[in-house]
Amino acid sequence: MSELITAELVDLDLSAATKDAAARSLAERMVAAHRVTDLDGFLADVAAREAQMPTGLDGGIGIPHCRSEHVNAPTLAFGRSAAGIDFGAADGPADLIFLIAAPAGADDDHLTILSGLARRLMAPEFTAALRAGTDPAAVAALIRGEEPVEEPAPEAEGTEPEAGPEPEAAEAAGSVPFRIVAVTSCPTGIAHTYMAAESLAAAGRAEGVEVTVETQGSGGFKKLDPAVIAAADAVIWAHDVEVREKARFRGKPLVDVGVKAGINRPAELIAEARRKAERGEIAAVSETDGGKDSGDGEAGRSGADHAHFGVRLRTYLMSGVSYMVPFVAAGGLLIALSFAIGGYEIASAKSVADHFVWGEADSWAALLNQIGSAAFAFLVPVLAGYIAYGMADRPALVPGFVGGSIALTVNAGFLGGLVAGLLAGAVVMAIQRVPVHATLRGIMPVLVIPLIASAVVGILMFIVVGKPIASLQNALTDWLNDLSGSNAVILGVVLGLMMCFDMGGPLNKVAYAFAVGGLADPTDGSLKVMAAVMAAGMVPPLAMALATTVRKKLFTKTERENGRAAWVLGASFITEGAIPFAAADPLRVIPSVMAGGAVTGALSMAFGATLRAPHGGVFVVPLIGEPFLYLLAIAAGTLVATALVVLLKGARRAAPDAAGEAGATGSDDSRVTVAA
Repeated sequence: MSELITAELVDLDLSAATKDAAARSLAERMVAAHRVTDLDGFLADVAAREAQMPTGLDGGIGIPHCRSEHVNAPTLAFGRSAAGIDFGAADGPADLIFLIAAPAGADDDHLTILSGLARRLMAPEFTAALRAGTDPAAVAALIRGEEPVEEPAPEAEGTEPEAGPEPEAAEAAGSVPFRIVAVTSCPTGIAHTYMAAESLAAAGRAEGVEVTVETQGSGGFKKLDPAVIAAADAVIWAHDVEVREKARFRGKPLVDVGVKAGINRPAELIAEARRKAERGEIAAVSETDGGKDSGDGEAGRSGADHAHFGVRLRTYLMSGVSYMVPFVAAGGLLIALSFAIGGYEIASAKSVADHFVWGEADSWAALLNQIGSAAFAFLVPVLAGYIAYGMADRPALVPGFVGGSIALTVNAGFLGGLVAGLLAGAVVMAIQRVPVHATLRGIMPVLVIPLIASAVVGILMFIVVGKPIASLQNALTDWLNDLSGSNAVILGVVLGLMMCFDMGGPLNKVAYAFAVGGLADPTDGSLKVMAAVMAAGMVPPLAMALATTVRKKLFTKTERENGRAAWVLGASFITEGAIPFAAADPLRVIPSVMAGGAVTGALSMAFGATLRAPHGGVFVVPLIGEPFLYLLAIAAGTLVATALVVLLKGARRAAPDAAGEAGATGSDDSRVTVAA
């Protein structure tokens, strides 16, 4: 454990000008120390984590971190920058940069070390010592905790080392402090989780408030003592992922925010918790294990009233889509493979349970087709079930699945699944608001709620809304089949723009879900939509790969290396391969790839290309109708996006302030970080 950081992993004169360059410089030290096995693969994981949320913290700290299969031992590298590097913090550049590398299966002991560092970073005396250090070995020892840090003198104005009374002393004196229990969590559970915990605890000591924090990191979590929760006056959730077992906090005033708020403004959160407690505001927390968060780090299920309806609706729908996609990928690719082996007529083959010959290719094709069809049969029920789950937790799964199955029975299709999921979630949420006797609470989520909600949703789907939705689904299918000329081109443009705007984000997933929904009952129109969506989704990484090849001087060394990987990612229909480029320079990259995606989507629809596989990129070209024209559409969009990004970056590089590190575009001094 003492080898988490060594002198070789410390750079007290970090010369990098950008966060990508800083990560590369520190990662190269990790490679030299044999802690990282694949530099490019690890940096891609770091960039993907950075794209989720900037890792800059107030106080001049940058803490990029990720879990990666390319890391063979938990490792920390430290760099100190004299000029400062922009990591997206509100108060400006960071001069203290920590690169944390955790293996994909890091154990609890190592996570404890990382959390200890995160907590120490909240202490001013610790960061002051790091800024003053001159010997790499001494700085490494300081970070490992082997060298003591001098405490500031207690005479500093107004704040004593022990701010706030100890609980026992306060009770003995007859005054009980205000008590808060908090939960902190972040997407990777390595750094922000523990920094928010320490920040809240430190603010509590300064305010004379007793704050007890439960950190729900990726290595698991230790539950707060129920007696501590019961004695608490208020609750703070500072989280970017779902709070586990929310029902424990029912009946308390609640402040529900993102994890960065817990780090940057803990005193405000504590003050807000006190105000809510004084007003007697009680949060409506589900009695089950917990709901789904909005994904933006600001509103969970119990804090949904803080989010706009559109945000909540998007969250519910994305919950269903995210669980549906693996069924789409597995089932669709199995069906596509069966067509490649046995032709499209294999779909009408006899059941392999009754007729299967080991040595016949057609039997194997039929087997793959029927397995894939079985997976596809779950699309609508899974979509509906997990939309309902996103709204009202586990009790909503049963009515959601039941409603989705009924949607298939009445031929309401994909739209029916959407409606069934929303209905199931709404019905369960309504039932959960009904006060019940304490003796019934134990059986409510496992018996009463699923029973009543399934009956209500079933009646509504069979008798009330099922047939109208089926008619609408049929009308949509007919419209897609009749699309031709300018109408088809316009639809292709819209789908292309959606696929390329956020590259794996909500808009991208909506367009993809629209396409794969049509594969459940394929028609000529729905197959054209699937082709246009996949073609447009391939453009962003391919365009960035081509741009880094033809105009290397416009890109940093890191971007050029990412560009080589983007060839494979783009060819495989992994749109996220362009995220590192968009995160580094969104104002030039995103409009460029959107234009290219729009061109590709429009041409694909105009050429009448069709696709029966929901994924696969160029590897499923044999299954594409009009394959040569399809590839021409992808090439045209890639060229348009490449030309635009080269033009925009070239114009920026020609500006007077375009100087930067060798090979950079010059946009490093004004980069904007986005969660692409």
